[in-house]
Amino acid sequence: MTPFTRHEGTAVGLPLENVDTDQIIPARFMSTPRSEGYGRFLLHDLRHDEADAPRPDFPLNRPEAVGASVLVARRNFGGGSSREAAVYALVDAGIRAVLAPSFGDIFSGNAVANGLLPARLEPDAIEALLGMTPCPVVVDLDTTTVEAGGRRFGFEIDPVFRVKLLNGWDDIDLTASWGERIAAFTAERRAQAPWLWRA
Repeated sequence: MTPFTRHEGTAVGLPLENVDTDQIIPARFMSTPRSEGYGRFLLHDLRHDEADAPRPDFPLNRPEAVGASVLVARRNFGGGSSREAAVYALVDAGIRAVLAPSFGDIFSGNAVANGLLPARLEPDAIEALLGMTPCPVVVDLDTTTVEAGGRRFGFEIDPVFRVKLLNGWDDIDLTASWGERIAAFTAERRAQAPWLWRA
């Protein structure tokens, strides 16, 4: 996984609360092989009308949002079912970070496992950003800040998630990073309680 340190891109606003994983990618699209890409399914039923035509007034369908790589949303983004395909849809559509006041817990874990930053900002900061979008934005994981429109906002992220993203690590890499301490503990424990190990 590519490390996430600092990202410069265009932010697009999605001024909705409780966007769940079924809205991020409807279940009927999940039989598609991942190798074909899930980006075209991102927010499909919100972005299209009943005749499957794109809604021109939907934020992600506007010409100025083409190529956006940061999504700004309201609270509880990614709630609902645990489908990892929701993260695939975002990543395959070119989204590198989602900024929101809160996220579904499982969504956050899936996001980090796929190199997508789930950054929690205060509601007032989100509303300020929504008022600017689409706009250029800088997301800096090292300083945990977002810069846009001449303003700077701090964000929060689970410390373990931050370490994994900064280093481009998955769970195995994270465990391996503790290799020396694990080996030292094992040696110490073996000396203290040799009867626990078979000869």
